[in-house]
Amino acid sequence: MRAFGFTEYGGPEITRLMQVEDPVPAAGQVLIRLQASGVNPADIKVRSGLRQGRIPVRFPMAMGREAAGEVLDVGPGVSGFAPGDQVFGSTAGGTGSMSELVLLEAAATAHRPAGVGVDQAASIPVSVATAFDALDELELAEGSTLLVLGAGGGVGTAACGLARLRGLRVLGVASESKRPAVEELGAVHVLKGEDWAARVRKSAPDGVDGVIDSVGGEVLREASGLLRRPVTPGPDESVLPLRSAADHDLAREVGGSPVARRRTTAVYARVAELVAAEHFTPVVSAAYPLAEAGKAVAAVEHHSPVGNVVVTA
Repeated sequence: MRAFGFTEYGGPEITRLMQVEDPVPAAGQVLIRLQASGVNPADIKVRSGLRQGRIPVRFPMAMGREAAGEVLDVGPGVSGFAPGDQVFGSTAGGTGSMSELVLLEAAATAHRPAGVGVDQAASIPVSVATAFDALDELELAEGSTLLVLGAGGGVGTAACGLARLRGLRVLGVASESKRPAVEELGAVHVLKGEDWAARVRKSAPDGVDGVIDSVGGEVLREASGLLRRPVTPGPDESVLPLRSAADHDLAREVGGSPVARRRTTAVYARVAELVAAEHFTPVVSAAYPLAEAGKAVAAVEHHSPVGNVVVTA
């Protein structure tokens, strides 16, 4: 089969479209024929080697960690999925999703409901479900103010849209070019760049009740000082109502935490139900065929697209 991936860690120059052996599903795995694969910043970190020790890699490795497609076969012990089913989910450990055939973890795979497009479904496991998990963790009361950093990206657009469903007031920090997307999702656009925090304070003079971050760095550090409530008691320790999908170490340093990902069938199915009911629509700004997967990765790596980018079969 064809797969877009890498045989060693490195930059864009080490990726290519290659021929690899067809995968066979092991216990707990589902084999699908690819219809769409999400492309995310984390995929670049895996390729570059920055996620060694956290994300298993087996060379040759296809890029991507989420996909939607048609079930071809299931491994031993798998129930609930059968050939012909339309599904989406997270890739099996040590495998990727930008390939003609993809292995998914059965425990992290859900059926794709009618009314949910393959590009939308392929965007759920990483970006959309990250935002969903973060909102569940923050448990902000209706009417609370949420600050979203990187509001125009995959996690950010999902956080804006899903937060509005929960009755939250959302301030979304993003570039001017992403203002229409942020405002269409019901958020108040805050222009990124110099003095961005002052613009947030103007919209929320008493501070914000929670932060979801997909930027990291000094922007995240500055955001921690915008919180209205300095700490929220947790089960074991006091933790700021701040969750980051981009900078785990700094999130802990400023008193918040990384988003604790669940990656389960149940969570993915709940998100898909919201999409099917048209309560929320994942933002997908571009789709590339598998033969042009390199362009899709470059778009995410260098051009900060609006919402999500997918690779299609």
